[in-house]
Amino acid sequence: MTGINYAWSALGGDPSLPARITTVAREGTLQAHLPVRQLARACVGVCALAAAELGARRTGAAEVPEVRVDDGAVAAAFTSERQVLVDGRAPVQFSPLSRFWRTADGWVRTHANYPHHRARLLSALGLPEDAAVEDVAARIAERTAPEVEDAVYGSGGLAVALRSSKEWSGHEQAAEVAARPLVERGRLDAAHARVLAPLDAGTSPLLPAAGLRVLDLTRVLAGPVATRTLGLLGADVLRLDAPWLPELPDQHADTGFGKRSATLDLRTGRAAFEELLAAADVVVTGYRPGALDRFGLSPEALAERRPGLVVAQVSAWGAYGPWGGRRGFDSLVQVATGIAEVEGSAERPGALPAQALDHGTGYLLAAGVLRALTEQSYDGGSRFVRLALARTARWLMAEIEPGTEAGEPYEGPDAWLAGTDSALGRLRYARPPLSFAGGPSDWARPPVPWGSDPARWA
Repeated sequence: MTGINYAWSALGGDPSLPARITTVAREGTLQAHLPVRQLARACVGVCALAAAELGARRTGAAEVPEVRVDDGAVAAAFTSERQVLVDGRAPVQFSPLSRFWRTADGWVRTHANYPHHRARLLSALGLPEDAAVEDVAARIAERTAPEVEDAVYGSGGLAVALRSSKEWSGHEQAAEVAARPLVERGRLDAAHARVLAPLDAGTSPLLPAAGLRVLDLTRVLAGPVATRTLGLLGADVLRLDAPWLPELPDQHADTGFGKRSATLDLRTGRAAFEELLAAADVVVTGYRPGALDRFGLSPEALAERRPGLVVAQVSAWGAYGPWGGRRGFDSLVQVATGIAEVEGSAERPGALPAQALDHGTGYLLAAGVLRALTEQSYDGGSRFVRLALARTARWLMAEIEPGTEAGEPYEGPDAWLAGTDSALGRLRYARPPLSFAGGPSDWARPPVPWGSDPARWA
């Protein structure tokens, strides 16, 4: 329970409540050199506990409902982007240019799943848009990993040199990350917060976030996991994207459960956004730190215009330090922080068995929102919650204790997969891993086509 207690403490929760969590251990889930299973279990466990706590608060229950965390369900959920099938078609995980590359002195990893990131990568390398994998490999092999990292980031692309854990610990960004708590949280003001209406204790399923309005300004993968979880718990989640930045289809099919999807140009649609904000309870952002500030979307600016708001933010490297304004993804954070070295071999870097930094941080972010709402119900105040994949990586690398407990055998994810018809086609997907007494067992709605909803509240 060490990981659960640590995460729950980081969320500011009552230290007696983790005793309400029961764990079903399954040997063979999320196997890795690092304690990935313990991290995943803790993140899902505290998220379910935060949901149960808010549910108890809204129903007036004397006790928080019991929570059950099953390693099998957690493993399926932490690989949900691999489990989703659309009309039987397997998902596309990474584009050909998103991979490890040999450099003159080591390794570098790039991320080029989105067209604009691919274009920037090729531009940084001085290659044409139709360059083949072999062309990129040859060009990168001529340079050192730090040179590739600097050049690609300088062009607005994404590339990170492989570092050992020792090398990362000596980096200025690592020192900044280590100085922060796992979950940064606090009050922005003393404003009165809208109190969510009481819930009928006899309602089934119990939806602790029912009546909540969530503006979802996130992309890939931690933020969408957080808002997908709030949608599971009954919130009206409206995801907003720029019209010129469509989400990857398979990514959207996986993380679009429980929400609606609209497009809005913040440069020309400010009046529409302000109307949405005026009725919102939560805003979740997942763009690089500072990217949305010019639109007045910093936590302070949002709370000034909508007192009582909860603002949740997630980023790759944190909103501080020399890398505070950099773009990043789970795969790149693994490479920078030493995880890829630990999970690799002498011949080649490796990776975690799941995008565990993304998924884990997503569940922690949702838990932070739920805890902020519980705290608001007692003493109000606009609130912020902030997490970074690099800080979750530090927890995994240096702070969470490996578990050695025996458990039931894991025979794969099939027991935790389900199917449904949707406007996207027939979907196979991983069921949600949150489980607490009386809570929901699945999403009330499947994903809709990207951008198909109006930019207004239901």
